[in-house]
Formats: sequence, C-alpha cells, structure tokens
Amino acid sequence: MITKRIIPCLDVKNGRVVKGVNFEGLRDVSSPVELAKFYSENGADELVFYDIMASSDGRKIFTDILCETASKVFIPLTVGGGINSVGDFDRVLNCGADKVSVNSGALKNPDLIYDAAKLYGSQCVVLSVDVKRVDGVFRVFAKGGRENTGLEAIEWIRRCTDNGAGEIVVNSMDTDGVKNGFDLELLEKVCDAVSVPVIASGGAGKIEDFITLFKKLPKVDAGLAASVFHFGEIKISDLKRKMALEGIPARV
Repeated sequence: MITKRIIPCLDVKNGRVVKGVNFEGLRDVSSPVELAKFYSENGADELVFYDIMASSDGRKIFTDILCETASKVFIPLTVGGGINSVGDFDRVLNCGADKVSVNSGALKNPDLIYDAAKLYGSQCVVLSVDVKRVDGVFRVFAKGGRENTGLEAIEWIRRCTDNGAGEIVVNSMDTDGVKNGFDLELLEKVCDAVSVPVIASGGAGKIEDFITLFKKLPKVDAGLAASVFHFGEIKISDLKRKMALEGIPARV
C-alpha cells in the first residue's frame, strides 16, 4: 500500500508565514525559512510554499526568500504563487523547488499546464484548486479565493489532468481554517474523477481528522494543513504514530 503523506503548508505574505480562516483574517505566524527547516527535520513528508499575494498583486514570486527556504529543506518542496508561464516554472525550479503549483495562471492560460508538463514532466506540475460551494455547486475561485471564475470544479480538475497535471491540491474554502475536518464530499468527487494523486487541504483540526480522511477516502494520497502544525496543535510525530496504530501506512 502506498504511504500516505503529511504536508505542512507555508502561506507566505511579505516574507512571513500567515494563516487565516476561510481565506480571510490573516495573522502572522513565523519566518518561512525557520518553519521549513523545522518541518524538514521533524517528520514532514513534503512542504508546500505559497506566495499567496503574488497572483492578486500581479507580480512574480519572491525568489530570495524562496531560495533561502529551499536551502534549508531536504524533503520535496512544492512552490506556487504568480506562476503564469513556463519561464516562471523554470525560475522557481532553479530556486530549489521540486514541483511547481499553478492555480490562477492555468485559469488565465489553460495551455500552461500542457506546455509545462511537456517541458518538465507531469510529476513536476501540480494543479492547486480553490473550491467553494455556490448555490450547491462546487465552483473554482481565483486570486487567493477572491474571484469566482464560474467554472465547475470537478470538470476543471478533470480537464487539467487531461492536459498533464500530475497532482491535485484540493483547497476547500468552506472548511479552510475552521478545524472541523476535511471536505470529504468534495474530495470524494475529485478522487472519482481523476487517477493522479490527490492532496486534501482545508479543515484539519485534530489528529482524528486525518485518520477519518484516509480511512473514508483511501484514494486520497496526502493531507495538507497549516495552522494546526504551525501552532503546535498537532505534532507530526504524534499524527504518524496514530496513523501506524490505525493501519494507515506512513513514513515514520
């Protein structure tokens, strides 16, 4: 059985890690460099680094802080924010990223995923999707969750994997930061629609939320979270110990 991954997420704004609820009310957490180093040394399987204001500010990702962060990390690092061209892929990979996450850039130019996958391989291309229920329909949001694209989420995800996206990060805006558990309804629909790895994001509040995720949806490959790890509410070592006891494969 494939090992389930635990992935802390660093949402970076102005060079600092921040966290909010439902994509709003951001508060300062820590230095991304120090936090990345801590997670790399304390059991995280991978890390995600998002420059959360790059797309909405219409600028490129901060490469200096990214290079410094990547130099401290010895686990796979996925980087996103302001990725709008294959040139942006190249620049971020040269900073030390292992995979590149694209969201708004793919919405503006759907060919970006195909072009990047052709150049760097599908395993390098991660589609990040911010999803929220609107009148009972899962809709895709852009620009850090501030803009409703009107696209139906499952169809958009399927289209992007057909174009070459090798992994999907599903960010549920409805459960983000609420800590009442992952969005199992949404995640099940995504898992049924695609054959690439699916990473669940948004809603983790306690260890049992990860256990429920992996037991109810065995097709989910990884659980991603931010605040519960940043503020010490869940220790990754404790989480993996519980996963092992529950028969869920994890790298200890």
